[in-house]
Amino acid sequence: MTASASADPWHHYGRTRHTTDRTVPDTFRWSWGQDCGPGPDILGDLSGLYVADLGAGAARSAACLAVHHRPARVVAVDASPAQHAMATDLYGHLAPRLRLVRSDAVEHLRAAPGTYDVLYSVFGAVDFTEPRQLLPAAASALRRGGRLVFSTLAHHIGGAPAQSDVKHVDIPVKTPDGEPATMRRWVLQEHVWTGLLDEAGFTRISVGLLPAGQGPRAADTLLLSAWRGPLS
Repeated sequence: MTASASADPWHHYGRTRHTTDRTVPDTFRWSWGQDCGPGPDILGDLSGLYVADLGAGAARSAACLAVHHRPARVVAVDASPAQHAMATDLYGHLAPRLRLVRSDAVEHLRAAPGTYDVLYSVFGAVDFTEPRQLLPAAASALRRGGRLVFSTLAHHIGGAPAQSDVKHVDIPVKTPDGEPATMRRWVLQEHVWTGLLDEAGFTRISVGLLPAGQGPRAADTLLLSAWRGPLS
């Protein structure tokens, strides 16, 4: 069974933490292990800006920005009914500065041309959406001079190299009733990401490598930043 045939492949993700941790985080990290590397300050001064978290999950990172970084608004976008429900339960009270949107990321971005100053994804929608659809939609949703920042796996969990072309892999997940399923993930080499960003109209593309921590599921992280180019 594929994820498209299941009710919600993200149903189980973060559920235990949801019952034990209801705080607004003081910070978050861009690294896979969430234990090293830069925090949200790399997004710059967000005061008065419109920001969207693409694939926000339970919206912990978005809540952090809304509370501690003074944006005009942070929109937490996630297609998962379960993740959206958890986000609403945890952080619905932060409206209107934090807006929780249940939507496919591409659909949301296409419906919001020139809306955002900053878009970001922490192993979120950028990892799990066809990049030839997502990245042009992100460019169109950014205002002139707007910025996209995202972290993604530099290689597969376990050490296998990232793809050298725009190809997805199928990763195992479980449906809400526990049945095995798969979901598409894009784990791409640095030059593939930069080429896709360039094709989508981004400029000033930069890439950093965040080394893995310890443990059997440790992985290096690519941290990419790009700016929307001039309007055509």
